[in-house]
Amino acid sequence: QVQLVESGGGLVQAGGSLRLSCAASGGTFSRYAMAWFRQASGKEREFVAAIRGSGSRIYYADSVKGRFSISRDNAKNTVYLQMNSLKPEDTAVYFCAALQFDSYYLKVRTDDYDYWGQGTQVTVSS
Repeated sequence: QVQLVESGGGLVQAGGSLRLSCAASGGTFSRYAMAWFRQASGKEREFVAAIRGSGSRIYYADSVKGRFSISRDNAKNTVYLQMNSLKPEDTAVYFCAALQFDSYYLKVRTDDYDYWGQGTQVTVSS
């Protein structure tokens, strides 16, 4: 069983930056593909970014490409999401997720992921 705990959310003005962290425990972290999703109030959870266990492949949603950066430190069992040039439409609860069976093609559906964190709120004011 893998436990995921997100941190780093908060309130920021438009154009600002935040870095989210997700600490994992209970599994062999380097074997898991990791992803970030977000869910705005009244909307479905949507894919943001994913990274392979080795860090060799990364994939972003079009809405965040060029502004957000996903990375991982397997020695620290942690995945990060650096968010720059934030917009009010980025306001959401951000979740990290782990996929037990890593593969070349990164997954973007919520149903593909096995473990989830509790989420951290990001609010971007205009």
